[in-house]
Amino acid sequence: MTENNKQAETTDIKAKPNYDTAIFAGGCFWCMVEPFDTVDGVEKVVSGYTGGHVANPTYEQVCSGTTGHTEAVEITFDPAKISYDQLLNYYWQVTDPTDAMGQFQDRGDNYRPVIFYNSPAQKEAAEKSKQRLQASGKFDKPIVTKIEPAKPFYPGEEYHQDFYKKDPLRYAMEEAGGRAKFIKEHWD
Repeated sequence: MTENNKQAETTDIKAKPNYDTAIFAGGCFWCMVEPFDTVDGVEKVVSGYTGGHVANPTYEQVCSGTTGHTEAVEITFDPAKISYDQLLNYYWQVTDPTDAMGQFQDRGDNYRPVIFYNSPAQKEAAEKSKQRLQASGKFDKPIVTKIEPAKPFYPGEEYHQDFYKKDPLRYAMEEAGGRAKFIKEHWD
């Protein structure tokens, strides 16, 4: 599948009536798919890259740290079944919002936590959600997750898509790199 075809596939879903998209970065995109993929109202979760200055980056380019991109997921959802606010709540519960330098064992700018908003309403919802989390006292450190305008989203290579289904053992090893423990300590 060519890059243009991948972008067209994502655009086709967005064009369906009443669907919206959310773009979240929270470390390794492999670990960000499953939590959203299993939520009622989520139609599709695509692993990819966003936030940088290179068009159609490859995984190797993003990992080099020279593109400005971060690994992210683009979530296509039906707002009649799940709200953007609900997706934000899921997002906070699968990331460490106090770590700006990566997530868990994945370090570097390409793993930074970011909520990319697609509209003024999403920006406002994300900012309010972040403020609520900070005010909750759940964390001793400040909430440092960035909230930025969405830039072009580039779907990752096919072998990255639905990785938790394709390679469950490797996925479990990634989850064991600190994410599962953190979630259990802070959210369970």
